[in-house]
Amino acid sequence: MTKSSTLQNSLMLAPLIGATDSLVMALGLWLMFIVVISAFGVSMAVLRSRLVPSTHLLAGVLLAATLTSCVELAAQVWSLPWHQHLGFYAGLIALQCVVLQHSGFFQDAWRDRLRLSALFGALMVGLGLLRELIGGGTIGSHLSWLTGATQTDWQGWVLTADGGLRLATLAPGGFILLGLLIAAWQAWPRPTPSH
Repeated sequence: MTKSSTLQNSLMLAPLIGATDSLVMALGLWLMFIVVISAFGVSMAVLRSRLVPSTHLLAGVLLAATLTSCVELAAQVWSLPWHQHLGFYAGLIALQCVVLQHSGFFQDAWRDRLRLSALFGALMVGLGLLRELIGGGTIGSHLSWLTGATQTDWQGWVLTADGGLRLATLAPGGFILLGLLIAAWQAWPRPTPSH
């Protein structure tokens, strides 16, 4: 594991734990991530050949901050409660863009980029679904925030009347659940190639 991949993976950990307390938050942040990363990749591909190599970092920072700010403003217009609940995690997308550019992510084949983005999204949505299910006893709570609907009293599909284990929706519960998922992945038997 290289230093850039370690930094890249550790920066993905903050939104993975902090913004996945519900399915809606995880899905929304992943959609914002896809939009910003895609626009950043296309824009930097156009700009990269026109810039002096020493200015790539500065241009990347300015472009990532601009795109992230535009997407945050659009999210604020679309659904203010969702944007307020999202907090500063959307701002970390700009930092992730710069780190991905520095590590050569945008020079990789588009299939590798798509695979990594889909894996990150599946992990975010899966963790958000599990945390909402265990922590609140619901699925799709506050779905109206993401759809932009004006009816905000719908609380999702309630599976348990008394709620769930509140710890799962907090950051320590997210770390515990992620650790349990990693342990389950490591314990899963895999077929070994025969000689």
